[in-house]
Amino acid sequence: MLAYTLIEKKQAGKSLTKGEIHYLVNGFLKKDIPDYQMAAFLMAVYFKGMTPEEINAYIDVILHSGRRVQFSDSNTYYADKHSTGGVGDKISLILAPLAMASGKVKVPMISGRGLGHSGGTLDKLESIPGFQTHLSLEAFQAQTDEIGCALIGQTDDLCPADKVLYSLRDVTATVRSIPLICGSILSKKIAEGVNGLVLDVKTGNGAFMTGYEMSKNLADQLKHFGEAYGLSVRPVLTDMSQPLGNKVGNWLEVEESLEVLQGGGPDAVREITLVLTTQMLALADPKRSEDDIRRELEQLLDNGSAYVAFLKIVEKQGGDITYLENPERYPSAAHIIDVKAQREGTISGIDTYQLGLDAIALGAGRKFLSDTIDPKAGLVIHKHIGDTVHVGDYIVTLHTDNKDAADILSSSIENRFTYSEHAVSQPPYIYEIR
Repeated sequence: MLAYTLIEKKQAGKSLTKGEIHYLVNGFLKKDIPDYQMAAFLMAVYFKGMTPEEINAYIDVILHSGRRVQFSDSNTYYADKHSTGGVGDKISLILAPLAMASGKVKVPMISGRGLGHSGGTLDKLESIPGFQTHLSLEAFQAQTDEIGCALIGQTDDLCPADKVLYSLRDVTATVRSIPLICGSILSKKIAEGVNGLVLDVKTGNGAFMTGYEMSKNLADQLKHFGEAYGLSVRPVLTDMSQPLGNKVGNWLEVEESLEVLQGGGPDAVREITLVLTTQMLALADPKRSEDDIRRELEQLLDNGSAYVAFLKIVEKQGGDITYLENPERYPSAAHIIDVKAQREGTISGIDTYQLGLDAIALGAGRKFLSDTIDPKAGLVIHKHIGDTVHVGDYIVTLHTDNKDAADILSSSIENRFTYSEHAVSQPPYIYEIR
């Protein structure tokens, strides 16, 4: 069997056998197949797609490339949530402790770092001084069972094939492939030993899948293949035509998460969190009314129980909770610049993708894997779609230690906003539950 002939076969739109897909992925993991050949194969998949049988084989080989977590308590429902990524998406930081506080599920959550223009949950957690995201699978499992939640990054022994494939996809423009996304997401979620999975599938110009029909197709494919492996899967399509909430950037998003965990925060962040967590608890207890579940979750946010659960997780993983209890103690960026509107009208559109790149330019993300993130850097968005703007109103506040980036963006970032002379409706937070 030769990688060259299998690449040719996929380029011609033909289906590969399970054995051929296993040969390619395992060969790449063992470094018998070089990057350039695997990149060619990924690009062929990007353009030609995969049959359902091929997708199953692709998930299977990644899943079995490493270890799997097996929780022994059959009376406990283990559930996780995954987002397809966006700008300002800090939902995991709120959902995990909120679900934990309910006592109805336990949440073993394996998250990732920023990818492209979108932020990563791990980077946000690591902006909390001392927080450790590198736990062994044994420690991950033990903490989940002990307190009800653990928040870590992908370990070297869990789906190692995905780790190397993910990095290659990121630099070869093959991220936006539904078969490859299914393989990456589902292999890790199956391996982490959960019973149920809630999917936050973003759609809009700040999402990886910008078109609604493509986002819906991704949601349906993830549900189909996840259920084929025994998971209960509930996809929720949510809006990413503008940043989620007001704050973009690692520590800034932790601050906003704390607001929601204590009963406040932006309506969009609270609402999407409540919908996704309600769906998670409904998977665990299908006979229970979703209205009852939601009311309970609202109380857990408003009475501070979810906030206390978050402090418990952070403290357990080595984080300094005094910064969460007193956020004003956290160091400020060297340059905090308010950008004021030079025009007036109603915000009719926002270039969310570009705002994600702007946050990276300020230091909130990585242009290269070797880059160091500045946890203080980011944006505060003061105007959203449907808001009226007058000349002199604050549009965005820049937070950065990089004065050159701040100078450039302070004069150009208003161009990310489109104005209308007419009234504009806010897009819905939630489009549908599949």
